[in-house]
Amino acid sequence: MAIPKIPLAEWIDHFVNFLRDTLEPFFNLISDGIGSFVDLLVWLLTIIPPSILIILFTGIALWVSRWSTAIFTAIGLLLIYNLGYWDGTIDTLALVLTSVIISIVIGIPIGIGISQNDRARNIVTPILDFMQTMPAFVYLIPAILFFGIGVVPGIIASVIFAMPPTIRLSNLGIRQVPEDLIEAANAFGSTTKQKLLKVQLPLAMPTIMAGINQSVMLSLSMVVIASLVGAPGLGADVYRAVTQIKVGVGFEAGFVIVILAIILDRISQNIGIKK
Repeated sequence: MAIPKIPLAEWIDHFVNFLRDTLEPFFNLISDGIGSFVDLLVWLLTIIPPSILIILFTGIALWVSRWSTAIFTAIGLLLIYNLGYWDGTIDTLALVLTSVIISIVIGIPIGIGISQNDRARNIVTPILDFMQTMPAFVYLIPAILFFGIGVVPGIIASVIFAMPPTIRLSNLGIRQVPEDLIEAANAFGSTTKQKLLKVQLPLAMPTIMAGINQSVMLSLSMVVIASLVGAPGLGADVYRAVTQIKVGVGFEAGFVIVILAIILDRISQNIGIKK
């Protein structure tokens, strides 16, 4: 069939070039802001001695979870320090925290908004499907064009990939609040804002935290991909091991990522749940 090919690639290229040329000051502002925030996090985590930081994380794990989680956190972080991956872990933690903070700041308000409007939900849901199903590597291409090489395009790609669960579960949690409670709030004359802040959000918080937990895990899964565009951290260690075919080093770095993932998962999973 002699059907002309739709020039989709050319259209996308023209659109991306248009955005880059038109919004370059805006992208530079975002890049400087994110880069400065990551540098600040790394500085804050670096000036604290590793022993103090290990005690701090162990205390947080004990506070939000159980003794077993606290013991695993202490042993895991001590092992990371012993293996010599402490600096890479700090860089990775700063990258993940930045991605998650951005996902929360943007994702929860969007989730709240679409929970109040079915039409908005029907518009946003296909966009979220697209964000989650598109291969993460693809996001790096425009991110490099807009933000250059370094940690910022890795964080932008992480945010795009990790934000949908926060939006989805914020929407779901608010919509699952029992109708009788909503009717009781209405009967007492609550405004929309009062109903949202005092009834819906508190009851939806476990579901919202589950979405944040998923965003944390997805952000951490992007650390190796982010290393391809110059982001520091454990992903860079894995990438170097792959390119140099160093099996032992690759296993060490991968094992450290697993330890960090379990610690972050257990802590974020239990925040706001433990009575």
